[in-house]
Amino acid sequence: MTTPKIGLALGSGVARGWAHIGVLRRLEKEGIKPDLVCGTSIGALVGGLYLAGQLDSIEDFARSFGRTSMFRFLDLRLSGGSLISGKKLFNVITDTVGDTRIEDLPAPFSAITTELGTGHEIWIREGSLAEAIAASYALPGLFAPKRIDERWLIDGALTNPVPVSVCRALGARLVIAVNLNADVFGMTNVGEGELTREETESANNSHGFHSLSPLNLMKHRFFDRSGSDPSIFGVMMSSLNIVQDRLSRSRLAGDPPDVTVAPRLASFGLLEFDKAEEMIEEGENAVERSLPFLHHALKVLT
Repeated sequence: MTTPKIGLALGSGVARGWAHIGVLRRLEKEGIKPDLVCGTSIGALVGGLYLAGQLDSIEDFARSFGRTSMFRFLDLRLSGGSLISGKKLFNVITDTVGDTRIEDLPAPFSAITTELGTGHEIWIREGSLAEAIAASYALPGLFAPKRIDERWLIDGALTNPVPVSVCRALGARLVIAVNLNADVFGMTNVGEGELTREETESANNSHGFHSLSPLNLMKHRFFDRSGSDPSIFGVMMSSLNIVQDRLSRSRLAGDPPDVTVAPRLASFGLLEFDKAEEMIEEGENAVERSLPFLHHALKVLT
């Protein structure tokens, strides 16, 4: 008997993407290895590093994140098409994967992006792995668009949050989809991402910033809120949550996967990168819940 070609579709979800690490770990324990991986946004980040043999590195990075660690990557700029240049985070990725090219990975990989000028869904299947990952998570307004092959590319979550269709197009017989937004509709906290005064002071002091630094300006403008007014960051993240949820429902209804792995992440905000341990564990638990369906699908398609 021949095992069907397995495609793994890793969905978008910002910080909730740490759950992908747990999913991959549990699939490994079960002896299930994808023959191809397609990822959107943080799904492209985790999926790409997984195929590059760097799953341990991304897990160590995720588990090391503290409540204020995200400030290390907020390289604020006052011009251009984004609030953050993204160079600091991109440097972390390049330090991890070096000059690895997608075509040199041990299995086919595709990073899903969106062309800024046309809104077209773009699949990056060759070239620099680091560049492809950065283009896939280039959240509009937050991270700078990435220019690849004369096209400006932004976050793939705007067109295909859970890339089941890409796995099918690349020849997968059995598609496993990891949907990070399966249980979060209506649960978004518009104030998520806000820091306490003590946390902000700690972050500022540890990096030597003064009260008029870009860090403080960003914190007060984008994280604080007065009374019942949501912060700008909260509105941005809540809006992304709604888009991802609605678009995922539509895309998955039209092209459903064979097996859906749905981590229960409603209690985690899109910016809670410091909750990696809990989200990784939930990723493993989600695979555990899906194993009966997965084994049935493998039996039917073998």
